[in-house]
Amino acid sequence: MISLTSPVRTRAHDWPAGLKLAALCVATVLLFKAQNLWVHGAAFAGMLALYRLPGPVFFRAGLRALKVLWPFVVMLAIYHLVTRTPYVGGVIVLRMLTAVGLATLVTMTTQLSDLIAVVRWLATPLRGVGLKTTYLETAIALVIRFTPVLLAKGTKLIDAWRARSPRRPGWRIILPFTVLALDDADHIAEALRARGGFDAMET
Repeated sequence: MISLTSPVRTRAHDWPAGLKLAALCVATVLLFKAQNLWVHGAAFAGMLALYRLPGPVFFRAGLRALKVLWPFVVMLAIYHLVTRTPYVGGVIVLRMLTAVGLATLVTMTTQLSDLIAVVRWLATPLRGVGLKTTYLETAIALVIRFTPVLLAKGTKLIDAWRARSPRRPGWRIILPFTVLALDDADHIAEALRARGGFDAMET
């Protein structure tokens, strides 16, 4: 989610990242406190309206980002239908969709550098006691940039398996996927060392 970016620029891009993250925290807490289905339905509709405000291109990009939740929605729906608790299931599903949708909205309209700046500000007390926060900041950037690459390579592994076997890949691609991830991590480590490591980055 955090690696998502908006295909168009919106007014929300100019809002302070700290303000958006704080509002997201408050909204998430309120969502988890609310237990009324109608409240969650209204919150979900409001979240969709926020996606629609910047235009159809942004709206479609937001819906594509939320498509990854459909397996969880299906599992929750089946479970709560079997246990005959559809009301509770509806609350949980709407809460999940709204919370993830709002978080995705924030990350789509916030630059990575701004997110890292917020982390740097929050970690100020740690620097006061002598701890180096550069490691944390760099790790966040690496994870965000690394995740889409890993996803793309995982997709290629699945496609390669399907081209050679009628069986589903399942656990069989775990080992080669792990080797790819370790190889990429090794290349990143070499690149950091070639640039002087974290000490050089701090200067």
